Amino acid sequence: MKQYLLAVAGALGAVGREMLRALEERNFPIRELRLLDVGENVGKEVLFRGKTVTVEESRPEAFEGVDIALFAVGDGVSRMLAPEAVKRGCLVIDNSSAWRMDEGTPLVVPEVNPEALRHHHGIIANPNCSTIIAMVPLKPLYDAVGIKRIIASTYQAVSGAGIAGIGELKEQTLQVLNQEAIAPQVFAHQIAFNLIPHIDFFEENAYTHEEMKMFREGRKILSDPELMVNCTCVRVPVFRSHSESITIETEKPITPDEARAILAKAPGVKVVDDPAEKLYPMPADTSDQDLIFVGRIREDISSDKPGLTFWCCGDQIRKGAAVNAVQIAEKMVEMELI
Repeated sequence: MKQYLLAVAGALGAVGREMLRALEERNFPIRELRLLDVGENVGKEVLFRGKTVTVEESRPEAFEGVDIALFAVGDGVSRMLAPEAVKRGCLVIDNSSAWRMDEGTPLVVPEVNPEALRHHHGIIANPNCSTIIAMVPLKPLYDAVGIKRIIASTYQAVSGAGIAGIGELKEQTLQVLNQEAIAPQVFAHQIAFNLIPHIDFFEENAYTHEEMKMFREGRKILSDPELMVNCTCVRVPVFRSHSESITIETEKPITPDEARAILAKAPGVKVVDDPAEKLYPMPADTSDQDLIFVGRIREDISSDKPGLTFWCCGDQIRKGAAVNAVQIAEKMVEMELI
């Protein structure tokens, strides 16, 4: 099998470290690994497959000779460095939102739309974490009976805001229990023992940018510009793994049992749906793994049109970010596109 010179930009961040873990776990064919990060991290060492790799500075010249680069950096850095990497013959798989809605950039969930990988200009975008978690179970239902409308509410863990978000929840939990004053830094309000219906900035239509990502990205991934999506995103005091309540209006009728049978065979999905035994997806069970758990599958009784409601959970750092990027690279190799 061909071996690749692979770089990870933002290698020491939360997502970058998970990318390294996934590359090692999944035995991606790497001839040489190049780790890139900000200046303050240059010279630090990381153990990968039993060997020490020294971190280099993220700069255009660092991509010379690189076949594939996984980007775990912010939008601004990606906008600056990704084109430089492409100029040097590198395929960039980017986890930021910088390129997601770019017309010439495929937005890919490998279980959902791998065919989009055939049409790129050097950059492939990872969707938003909550979009990935929703699309994995939605696609097999979309293929089976069609979906006209999606109403989603997301319950997003603090790790979606990075290491700082995790630290703020830990600190505030102790402050609340000790009856100490709280001064939020990462989130707009107290997150410990609270819910915040506000992630990212508010757009002119009163929806947050995070909510509109589901709308825009869902349409692009499914190649369905007529798909109707309404989303509410909520930050919850959970350390890891996002949860989502999703209601769909389908073009053809489908029963909950039929949906369970379809999802049980779907790639990337695990059906956990036995309310009598108190079995349903929960963040605590879905953290630190790569499947999207789906349960509470039931008929939508709010409408006379065909539809279903279900609940799903997935680890947004792994499948919602790092692992999805690695899977894109794997799919490119499998499809002989690199």
